[in-house]
Amino acid sequence: MSKYVPLASSFNVSACRTSLFGLGEDLASFIIRELPKAKVKERSILCVTSKIMSLAERAVISTSEISKAELVRKEADIFVSENDYGTGLTIKHGLLIAASGIDESNSKDGAYILYPRDPYASTQKLHARLISHYGLKEFGIILTDSHTQPLRRGVTGIGLAHWGFNAVQKRVGTRDLYGRELKMTYINALDALAVAAVFVMGEGDESSPLALVEGAKVQFNSGRCTPDEVQIRWEEDLYRPLFSNLLQK
Repeated sequence: MSKYVPLASSFNVSACRTSLFGLGEDLASFIIRELPKAKVKERSILCVTSKIMSLAERAVISTSEISKAELVRKEADIFVSENDYGTGLTIKHGLLIAASGIDESNSKDGAYILYPRDPYASTQKLHARLISHYGLKEFGIILTDSHTQPLRRGVTGIGLAHWGFNAVQKRVGTRDLYGRELKMTYINALDALAVAAVFVMGEGDESSPLALVEGAKVQFNSGRCTPDEVQIRWEEDLYRPLFSNLLQK
């Protein structure tokens, strides 16, 4: 866990409008083609929607092969419950998310788009190719998705995976405005930046699957990033009582 580095009083997030991404297309080559070297700067963070990572990996299934309800259960790491919207509440890649993250929007043939099989491994490979091409030393990648919040209407963003920077900053032991020691506070830089990126990337026909973040004072690193930086086991989570049905299994 890194020491606290303020995200900055301001930072810039720019959506990148691109051509359409094709099924099975090489993602690194697509990004290199769409983003000239002059645009990708040292200490920037590239946000990439997980949907084009999935398309690159051909993580799609035709709607004629299986029903969505069956597919959601098959893809879920943990199936939590049915809901009133026909999507199912699930845990997938450490996220409490509807329908195992499966999406039908922005799918050319109406196929189901699944999550990447190993988001962190895929993000690491993408990071290695991009820092080599752009000649960068401090550079981050966030793999994003849309996400709903309990008791809140609408979607925001969330980080499915990251590479090149510390996702969480520890504030435990620092002081508040009145000198009192903080006991539990951690800053989730990954999801904070993903929210801003998804907001500018859009959800419909914007054709902006990429966004560049500049000026966020995260701590960059060249070491291994893992989901353990941000994920909490549901048995240890603050919202554990909501998972009481899981504890009985």
